[in-house]
Amino acid sequence: MSRDTVVNLSAAAEGGPAHEPGFTRRDLLRLVPAAAAGLVLGVRLAPAARAAGGAARLAPNAFVQIDATGAVTLWVPKSEMGQGVRTALPMILAEEIGADWGALTIEQAWLDARFGDLDTGGSTSVRTAWDPLRKAGAAARAMLLAAAAARMQLPAEALSVAGGRVIHQRSGRQVPFADLVADAAALPVPADPPLKDPKQYTILGRPLPRTDTPAKTDGRAIYGIDVSVPGMLHAAVVLPPTFGAVPEGFDDAKTRKVPGVRAVVPFSRGYAVVAESTWAAFKGRDALVARFKESGRPPESSADLRRRCAAALDADGKMLRDDGDAAAALKTAAKRVEASYEIPFQAHAAMEPTNATAEVKDGRCTIWAPAQTPGWARDELQRVLGLPADAIRINITFLGGGFGRRINPDFIVDAAEIARATGAPVKMLWSREQDMQHDYYRPFAMHRLAAGLDADGRIAAWSHRLASTSISAFYDPATKEPESDEIGGAADLPWPIPNVRVTYRPVDSPVPRGWWRSVDSSGNAFVVESFLDEVAAAAGRDPLRLRLDLLAEPRRIPYPNRDFVQDTARLKGVLELVAEKTPWGGPLGPGMGRGIAAHYSFRSYCAMAAEVEADGRGGARVNRVVCAVDCGRVVHPGLVAAQMESAVVFALSAALRSAITIDASRVAEKNFDSYDLLRIDAAPAVETHIVPSAAPPTGVGEPGVPVVTPAVFNALFAATGRRIRRLPLQPGDLKPA
Repeated sequence: MSRDTVVNLSAAAEGGPAHEPGFTRRDLLRLVPAAAAGLVLGVRLAPAARAAGGAARLAPNAFVQIDATGAVTLWVPKSEMGQGVRTALPMILAEEIGADWGALTIEQAWLDARFGDLDTGGSTSVRTAWDPLRKAGAAARAMLLAAAAARMQLPAEALSVAGGRVIHQRSGRQVPFADLVADAAALPVPADPPLKDPKQYTILGRPLPRTDTPAKTDGRAIYGIDVSVPGMLHAAVVLPPTFGAVPEGFDDAKTRKVPGVRAVVPFSRGYAVVAESTWAAFKGRDALVARFKESGRPPESSADLRRRCAAALDADGKMLRDDGDAAAALKTAAKRVEASYEIPFQAHAAMEPTNATAEVKDGRCTIWAPAQTPGWARDELQRVLGLPADAIRINITFLGGGFGRRINPDFIVDAAEIARATGAPVKMLWSREQDMQHDYYRPFAMHRLAAGLDADGRIAAWSHRLASTSISAFYDPATKEPESDEIGGAADLPWPIPNVRVTYRPVDSPVPRGWWRSVDSSGNAFVVESFLDEVAAAAGRDPLRLRLDLLAEPRRIPYPNRDFVQDTARLKGVLELVAEKTPWGGPLGPGMGRGIAAHYSFRSYCAMAAEVEADGRGGARVNRVVCAVDCGRVVHPGLVAAQMESAVVFALSAALRSAITIDASRVAEKNFDSYDLLRIDAAPAVETHIVPSAAPPTGVGEPGVPVVTPAVFNALFAATGRRIRRLPLQPGDLKPA
């Protein structure tokens, strides 16, 4: 099992690995981009820097270092929030290097040009790092082989690398990395090193132990909430009570009487109570009399938003797809199926409350935070603090869940503003209630669909009207593409229906919106896959058979607003695999039902079959979920299975239990007593089956979420005869008529 080294955060503030002896500013300036696709491979053109005391160190790029003892250190350029990047990305590097997997040191990269784009989201980590990290590891291997070939007086082609040694198989001679570092470090870095043949992989594709498990088990892992730096103070904040409200003043007479309180600090969005401890800061915050000026717009509520969304669906929306003549085909259809669906706001509800630690001193800003997008945070810090990019250091801690919430850098900017005003390092921590009520929520949406069947029961027409509180419009009200994060899985239908019409209309709202795990696909797949089940029932067709027949001929469908295309043959493949493993059509007990759904998102294909059991009194339990996923070449099968299991639990919480409701321009839910999550006693058994593939890796963290809800609700229909078209499941939805 590899070691996961926790960086000393106090040292990191002073430079940490970025300022190791022997690494100069000139070395940094000589880093140049050597790969695209979202991750920059910094290749050092000069000979490798030397460690303290003159000992050689092989560091051909930003991600790999081998010191004179043969110890291999790998830097991970993405945020670890439970998805396993501190295992998967080192596996890619270690495979190409030929390193000993049990003797690695794994470090978290900090925001720096040498590491490229550290932003983590959209299920892109492995996909975008795949080629650059293979090349980074292969460069180190090529240099070690060249050094060994010269020492052993053998051609490099006769040598191989494994377990931290260069090996000549014919003679059995071996040279450890430690003996080769000095010679290898003096060699030029190869521009295009040969990559390892996948047939020779010994690390990739194996369910190896996670590198972060030991530190998370024994308490060494540093989450944002664990950060401690010398001289640190603690801050609790008061944020606007309603959407759009702005600070107007405060009375801190009672707050100043709380022992341990140092100051009350206004910042852009609210007020911070700075104290010697978190407890004192929270007590002082509770005593603060804060005043806010309301936005002036009419109060927002879920009920009013529902009315405005319905009105938006009555009006013409922006045309996103218009194949044939759907309106005419619906008029002449032998049978017409219609349904409306509703999806509420959803919170991210990560277990680690929002927090960040900041120090602004001597023209520099240092951040320690559980951040998903340090690049965006740096840009905002530049704007707010007026500092140049090279004066801002962002250290990324472990994230206690993210799901898209920690993409927004608002909390990091708040902490920096408070630290600037305080003149000392400050750890800002929100309460659970603030975390729930000041999120960037999954959009509220309503859908209206109609399908027309011909005399043979085939789908001749498909109409889909969609209205939602657009994410893009929240960040840019003047955007010409409010649909950009709303229509995935709706406009790119994979089925060969001759007449298709899809429209979108944004609905204005002050409620903050953001990217919730699987974004637009999280709701659209529920709607589309549930409605397809309704069409199957109306046609008297088996839901699986209907899908497979529609996918009989392979097609390639452009994904809206993206540069990639779905291959319906692969979508059909996951449907067939999940049907086989369930098995579909197999016997079920009394009161039980089985449902199925499939979807393409984040360049991956996922299908799920769910088995539910209804008690006949309006209650039901999800007993089993079978998942099939095609995500290209798999780096770590255990991580894929863990992500599918996580997707099931995450999606079931939103489908069966939780929703954010708005009343008087504020969130009604405050904590997990009113925003309920799935508990362990209600979690189903989950089986994951992976389609073998030699294609490049694609997304894993998000593609499982979209298919869970339609598979489960289609199963509920099979068990009870009741269609659920509004999330989450409400009391009485399944009661017998």
